[in-house]
Amino acid sequence: MAFVYRAICRTGDRLVPQKYQAFWNHPAGPKYIHFWAPAMKWGLSLAGLGNTLLPEERLSFNQSLSLVITGVIWARYSVVITPVNYNLMTVNIFMSLTNGINLIRAIRYRYKVTHGQTAKIIKEG
Repeated sequence: MAFVYRAICRTGDRLVPQKYQAFWNHPAGPKYIHFWAPAMKWGLSLAGLGNTLLPEERLSFNQSLSLVITGVIWARYSVVITPVNYNLMTVNIFMSLTNGINLIRAIRYRYKVTHGQTAKIIKEG
């Protein structure tokens, strides 16, 4: 597998235009894991964005809470490491915000259920 990675990097070294070489060779660029970890995490963030379209009763309180907390912790960590990874910070802030919306919706739904408001909505609907 290392052979494949080195071959891709050698090919990229030749094909990447000169004006993008600084990005290509940066410690948080595509040649290093510091780039690919946040790139893959965008999928998780987009899934959280997709969850905003779900009905409130299908949202997971625990999942939303854990993703908000994880996003905040990793957003902070991304600015204290070397090299500072702004892509990681951005994806974690986005993940915290989208799942924060879902968390608020889940809390609001739990409140409605515990105070009997959903029964009234169902009877009236």
